[in-house]
Amino acid sequence: MKAIQNIFQRVEKKYLITEDQYSELYKILKKHMENDSFTHTDIHNIYFDTEDFQLIRTSMDKPKYKEKIRLRSYSIPNKDDTVFLELKKKFDGIVHKRRIAFNYDEILNLNDIRACIPETQIRRELKWTLDFYRPVPKMYIGYERFSLKGIEEDIRITFDTNLYYRKDNLNFIEGRFGEMILQNNQLIMEIKTLGGMPLWLVHALNQHNILPSSFSKYGAAYKQYLQERRKHCA
Repeated sequence: MKAIQNIFQRVEKKYLITEDQYSELYKILKKHMENDSFTHTDIHNIYFDTEDFQLIRTSMDKPKYKEKIRLRSYSIPNKDDTVFLELKKKFDGIVHKRRIAFNYDEILNLNDIRACIPETQIRRELKWTLDFYRPVPKMYIGYERFSLKGIEEDIRITFDTNLYYRKDNLNFIEGRFGEMILQNNQLIMEIKTLGGMPLWLVHALNQHNILPSSFSKYGAAYKQYLQERRKHCA
């Protein structure tokens, strides 16, 4: 069984692309990349935030340092399936992620997720953040992911489609439903490296006019939620 990685540090760049751009780019990618160990995944996230959405509001101001707290599953979990509590920080373009794995049944009926954190090396950093913000479940975001890894270079590229969110029913076992975030022909591409991007990939992005985007799934869902709330209040 492949070991679970709980500490990540890497450069991540996001791109909002069309299906046509994806089709042309993939012709180049398949010459240098292969399917990842987990090629197709169904990702489910519950984002934690303060009652007034302090974390995502700060993140949308594009500071040098920002952080997010989320619970993630790579399927609709049964009670004994593994889920991950993640702390994701970004400083000066570098992403640092810490996470703890545990069974879903450990947190099903907990109002305070801090109670389920085991004594581990990562615990102190994660618990300090939870104690400081006292976050609660605020947003559910799900999507489908296709992942590639470099054959020779240490690089990973993911493509996320069918993004949706919901503000209520913040539970994995509720399944796949919510308000769609992207247009039908759009994908989110993320390029994840330990440093610089390979030259062949730089040329491919330039060739197909693919430019970096500051797109945030949680940020986009939050803005859409605010727009819907204003409509109902009008």
